[in-house]
Amino acid sequence: MGALTENKERVVTGVALLAAVIIIGLIDNFFVMWLVFGVIYLLAFKEAVALFGVEKDNLFPYAILLWIVAAFYPYGDDLFVLAGVAYASMVAYNKEVKWRDFFPFIYPTAGLLFVFTAYQEYGVLSLLWLLAVVALTDVGAYVVGKSIGKTPFCETSPNKTMEGVMGGVAVATIVGAFFGLFVVDFWTSLIISFLVAVSSIFGDLFESSLKRSAGVKDSGDLLPGHGGVLDRIDGYLFGGIVMLVLLRGLV
Repeated sequence: MGALTENKERVVTGVALLAAVIIIGLIDNFFVMWLVFGVIYLLAFKEAVALFGVEKDNLFPYAILLWIVAAFYPYGDDLFVLAGVAYASMVAYNKEVKWRDFFPFIYPTAGLLFVFTAYQEYGVLSLLWLLAVVALTDVGAYVVGKSIGKTPFCETSPNKTMEGVMGGVAVATIVGAFFGLFVVDFWTSLIISFLVAVSSIFGDLFESSLKRSAGVKDSGDLLPGHGGVLDRIDGYLFGGIVMLVLLRGLV
């Protein structure tokens, strides 16, 4: 009965999230997108602070300031690098400042800044492409893994199988390549789709390793049946970085 309730919650939450994504994508407004990504960022940032075991309780205002700057600075993906330079300066100046406190300004900050910048430079269709590739990787890995999966993929995520991962990447690469045609040519789309799919697998693994280190099952409980925000966007945080870098380098 508990499993049935959890699956029902998962489906309802999933449908609600999909509907929200479709509405926001159709609106396709810079301020709306900045606001939505900002809310996602701050929620994910809060979860990351807990997962990293950061003891500082005054980091949130800096995350808010960073996202406000991202609304005006044209290269948002560079902001976490500038933040790193500033923080390194603080570490050098004050021995009480610890590098661990900067980790949430790398993850999830970098990934969300890259995704937001991809929207600015390549439009909402690039986000649709990213969404399709990461979602297809996840769904494909689950379906293939449940059907024929036997070989464990790695210790970080015992439920993943090599067959599932390969199946998910294959499905995401082939189908995702057609979504990418709205942005680039077919072969470029195929290459980018493949590398984004692979990176999304490791984005999921990275978050799993954080949860294992923190001794928790989910990053949070905000989304019924799904866990926390990071549980839903982990693949996009790696995939978004890879997609933007490759679009800039190959297009």
